[in-house]
Amino acid sequence: METDWAGTHTFEAPVQRPGSVAELQELVAGAPAVRALGTRHTFNGLADGPGVLVDLTALPDEVAVHDDGTVTVSAGTTYGALGRELHRQGRGLHNTGSLPHISVGGAVSTGTHGSGDGAGCLATAVRGLDVVAADGTLSRVAGEDLEARAVALGAGGVVVRVVLQTEPTYLVRQDVYRGLSLTALVEDPAAVTGAGTSVSVFTRWDGVGDVWVKTRLAGSDPGTVPGTVLDAVLDPESRDRITDEIVGNVTAQGGQPGPWHERLPHFRHDATPSNGDEVQSEFFVDRADAGAAIAAVAAVGEQLRPHLVVSELRTIAADRLWLSPAYGRDSLALHFTWRKTPEVGSVAVPLVEQVLAPFGARPHWGKAHGVRDLSGLVPRLADARALLDGLDPSGVFSSTRLTRLGVRGSRYSS
Repeated sequence: METDWAGTHTFEAPVQRPGSVAELQELVAGAPAVRALGTRHTFNGLADGPGVLVDLTALPDEVAVHDDGTVTVSAGTTYGALGRELHRQGRGLHNTGSLPHISVGGAVSTGTHGSGDGAGCLATAVRGLDVVAADGTLSRVAGEDLEARAVALGAGGVVVRVVLQTEPTYLVRQDVYRGLSLTALVEDPAAVTGAGTSVSVFTRWDGVGDVWVKTRLAGSDPGTVPGTVLDAVLDPESRDRITDEIVGNVTAQGGQPGPWHERLPHFRHDATPSNGDEVQSEFFVDRADAGAAIAAVAAVGEQLRPHLVVSELRTIAADRLWLSPAYGRDSLALHFTWRKTPEVGSVAVPLVEQVLAPFGARPHWGKAHGVRDLSGLVPRLADARALLDGLDPSGVFSSTRLTRLGVRGSRYSS
């Protein structure tokens, strides 16, 4: 049996690896139920289903830059591979996730994101989707339909190509500030999250954290950065680590300029990201509640630390994508990398959910959570369900998990 990226979920269905889009279309047309897999960076079985799983990473990588500044990329291509090719052709993206190892199709379809007060999630760059329907036909989704379809969890068809908006390539410097007190962060979170183009705070909820600041450069001159961010102090060195458990795989710091695709991610594409043997959770709250939400988690930090590798705090700009965790509100994401222990699911994650519940925290679709009723958290959930059920009335792209979450109707609700 095959598993997800970290071995936290064993897929129930057989995995097929079509070698072409035409082969995939034939496979979909002949299957009673289909779910698509990318790089499998999920932690809860979201991509699983009752019929056939199609591995999109088996399709040939395609990267075609067009005169209008868009790029068409195969859904199974990783952001690392896409970034290298775009930079080679003088183009860039507005944002990346922390891991360049994730597939474009999977990241887009789950509302995955990078970081930055002014940066939307990765799906906000989408300008078109090539989607295989239940009868095997291939069509292009574009325009206003993308608000409903760009983040659709694979529930409306198999996305085989994604069209993304690009821009001229650019350089980024990355600096780390050490010793931020969580007290100072709670009092003025905007002073930290606004310190650069993309900002992340790493903490183990022990009262302090490190601030990773990525600054977009106008040219090749790295310029200067302040010596402090609140009470955190600039570290002039580049240290290949985030914590003692995440070492030897991170992108260069110390203010060294580099291409956007080698600085916006935290992890290098040529190394195993994070610590590998882990479970991840992530919850999105309104940025207006950032200080209070951080304080609520900090209050239970001592109970979380035995299960925790590290937490990352980062911001995402509001968007209009129906199933995006940042829909309609500028957001703070509180991310947790857990040790893979039984207590994570029974103790740690429920505790985080409990303290963040007053803030209307939305869980990341592809990461570990126990939230059952999303109707009050995802404003366009009912609209999305009606649309997706209408596109796929036979439930070919549905699953037990999707129906339990309220994304699809009741065909697989048992």
